[in-house]
Amino acid sequence: MVRRSILLANDDGVDAAGLVALRQALEPLAEIWVVAPDRERSAISHAISLHAPLRVRQHAERCFAVDGTPADCVYLALHHLLPRRPDLMVSGINHGPNLGNDVLYSGTVAGAMEAAMYGTSAFAISLAVDYGAAGGGALDFAAAAEVAAGLARALLDRPVPPGVILNVNVPARPRAELGGAKLCRLGYTNWADHVTERHDPRGRPYLWIGGDRLGHDDIADSDNNAVAAGHVSVTPIAFDVTDARAFGFVRGLTIDGFARVADGLPDGLLPYPPHPKR
Repeated sequence: MVRRSILLANDDGVDAAGLVALRQALEPLAEIWVVAPDRERSAISHAISLHAPLRVRQHAERCFAVDGTPADCVYLALHHLLPRRPDLMVSGINHGPNLGNDVLYSGTVAGAMEAAMYGTSAFAISLAVDYGAAGGGALDFAAAAEVAAGLARALLDRPVPPGVILNVNVPARPRAELGGAKLCRLGYTNWADHVTERHDPRGRPYLWIGGDRLGHDDIADSDNNAVAAGHVSVTPIAFDVTDARAFGFVRGLTIDGFARVADGLPDGLLPYPPHPKR
């Protein structure tokens, strides 16, 4: 009988402590393969290298480092490096939260989404440590690794629906202080709007964007609220970002010179599409 396999990736780099902790937690469950960036590629979203060569280095047994993005890593793993399609793909453990609108920028989430696009059941997991502290001292990934192992066991037997990933955030608290796992919607993280103009040693100006987290909107059942209350947030998200709530609005629009063609879209939630590659 062929042993089940799990593919791991991240956006913090192949040597990141979160990835090491994740691999150790999942090794009892399946054969583990790692294909991860050779350096940190945080906040790179779903970028893929279509106009640049990619170099792959074998880092250890069944472990490869790629000089590309998280999406590159998963693409290469699925289509070139692994001997067969993995039974599960896990991205993380990220060194910091991926809550609310963070998912639009997250390389961690993009890695899992790339796997889902090709029919592989996947989830992304992040340690929701204070963002300012994420680059400081050693982080404790033990509780997040335990969550990852428990979820992986469940998904190996019951895969995520086609085209969907689970985005998981674990509060940076000791295991004894964690609450339960809560189904959540995406919340909204408030970031400081900040652009700093600086000058290089030759006096030429450059701009540095980004700011600090200022908190989050109080949205019922959001991932932000759940993590703030000490719970593990589990949010299903999909690469089909069609918003069915706006169908009625769009049907009511008139584009000058063009008749409206009838559609067969429902006014409620869209069904999961069949995925021929699973």
